[in-house]
Amino acid sequence: MNIELINSFYNDLDERSKEALDKSIEKVVEAKKRGGKLAIVTGSGPNIHEGVTTLIAELINKGIVDGVTTSSAVVNHEMGGTLDRVKMCNASQFVLDESKMPRGNVFEFTDLTDEEIENLAKEMILDKDLLAKRHNADGHFVIKAAANMAYPMGLRTEMLADEIHSICRQTGLPFETVAGWGCDERTMLGAGAKNGVPVMVTIPQLIGGGHVGLSIGDSIPVAERARRIASILGSADVILESAVALTQEIHDGPFETYTGHGIWSWWQNQPTYSLKEKTLIRFDLDENLRKAQDLQKQSSMIQEAIDKGLPKTKISKIPFRMEMSAFARHEGSLPVIGDIGMIWPVFAKRVADALGIKLDFMSYKQETTDGKAMREWIVKNIRPFCKEKMLKHLNNR
Repeated sequence: MNIELINSFYNDLDERSKEALDKSIEKVVEAKKRGGKLAIVTGSGPNIHEGVTTLIAELINKGIVDGVTTSSAVVNHEMGGTLDRVKMCNASQFVLDESKMPRGNVFEFTDLTDEEIENLAKEMILDKDLLAKRHNADGHFVIKAAANMAYPMGLRTEMLADEIHSICRQTGLPFETVAGWGCDERTMLGAGAKNGVPVMVTIPQLIGGGHVGLSIGDSIPVAERARRIASILGSADVILESAVALTQEIHDGPFETYTGHGIWSWWQNQPTYSLKEKTLIRFDLDENLRKAQDLQKQSSMIQEAIDKGLPKTKISKIPFRMEMSAFARHEGSLPVIGDIGMIWPVFAKRVADALGIKLDFMSYKQETTDGKAMREWIVKNIRPFCKEKMLKHLNNR
C-alpha cells in the first residue's frame, strides 16, 4: 500500500472537502463500532475504471460494507472480470456490416489466450475465422470496462444473461443474486454472494449493459426491487454515494418518508423507512452539489422553493440535478467534492485503520503509476463469470 500517495491524495483536496471527508470517516467508524451498517450507492463509469468497485468488494469481504446498489452496466462489467484488455480495430478489415458498427467504425477483440478461447468454445459457438484475423489486423490495445463491446466476451455475457434470467424465473431470485454465484469474489457481486451482503441494481440504472440490463429488469418485479433497495437503505446508518446520478430511491423513493414519497405507503400501513437520522455522504466532482447545500444552509432557499412550488433550477441559478434537492436539505449530508480516484483510497484506508482491519487491495487514481499497476492487476487477476460455479451453487441450494 502506497501510504505516501494516499496522503498526497488527501492533501490535494480543497479544505472544505478535507473537512467533509474527515467527518465522513468519523461517522462511518462510529457507526461500525456500535454495530451499525454502511450502504454504498455506486454508479458505473469511473467507479469501474478507478478500481472503486474492486475496493468496495474488498470492503464487503472485510465486513465494512453491508449493502450496495449499483448499475446494470457494472453488473455486466463485473461478469466480464471488471476490466479487460481489448484490441480496437477498424471494422473495414473484416467482413462485417459496417452500418451496424459503433461510432468510428470500431470493432473490438478481447485479448485472450488460445487456451481461453478453447475453453470458451465449449460453451458457445465462436467465429474462429474472425478470431484468427485479430492477430494481424491493424489496431491498438487499451484497458477498458470488461465484457461490453469486445468479441467474444461481450457476446458471451449477453448470452449468459438469458441463461441467468431463466434461473431467476425458476427460483424467484434477482438476477444479481444468481449472477453473484458465478462471479469472482473480488467483484461486488461475488463478494456479496459469498458474504450474504445484498447487491442490487437501482431502478433508474436498469437499462445498460445490453441484455444484462434487460434481464436484470425482468428478473423480479419493479415493486419487489424497490422494496429490496428500501431494505438496504433503511437498515443503513450511513449511506455513501459514489459518482452516481439519478438516485431517486434514496432521495425520492416510494417507501422513504423524510424526503421521499413514502407518506402514502405509510398511510396504507406498508413498511417505510426514514432518512431523518441517517448520514448521507456523496463523493462527486460536481461543485454544484455543494453550492446547492450552501444555498439551503445560508437562506433555506431550496426548501422555500419547494414550499412555494417554484422550480429549484431557476431560483438557485445553478444546474439542478434531481438528487440535489433532498441532499441539500438533509441535515446529515456531507458532500466531498473531488476525484473519486483520490477520495476512496483515503476513506478506505482510514476507516480500515480505525477499525483495526488490514486491507489486501487498494485502489488508486488511474493516472498515477500505482493506478496503472492496479488496473493491470485487475485485468490479470479478476476472472470472468464462471458458469460451472453458478450451476454448482444452484444444485447445492
